[in-house]
Amino acid sequence: MKKKYLFALWGGMYIVCAGLGFIPAQGALRAVLTGLAVAFFLPPAVLIFRAGKESDRYTLMLVRNLSALSLSLTSLLLVANVVCALGSEGLGVFLHALLTVVSAPMLCSGAWAVSLFLWASLLMASLSALKGLTQKR
Repeated sequence: MKKKYLFALWGGMYIVCAGLGFIPAQGALRAVLTGLAVAFFLPPAVLIFRAGKESDRYTLMLVRNLSALSLSLTSLLLVANVVCALGSEGLGVFLHALLTVVSAPMLCSGAWAVSLFLWASLLMASLSALKGLTQKR
């Protein structure tokens, strides 16, 4: 599969996860959403693997930056949600909606630790591949 199709698939899965993150789910639907959220991380994993083999620094840096941005914004929004817990209901709804959009697979699956772990795994894999490219020079 070409790189542009993997990026398109990853973007499409992001949109689906973001939309489904607003739906409260239980039982079998929760299992399906968790599977979808885990599958969200497959295209970037393939991109990292291929970019490492092809010495594609740009793709590795893009995945690294997106992973770092997602982890940073998620952490910031989680802290903001806790800090603003005693604030107005509208602020809580706004922050939760923002968290759903920023961390689409996290809220889609309901298994927050799994999503954060997979984002961190993408970050570490891309950093490791970039380090390997630097050492080859």
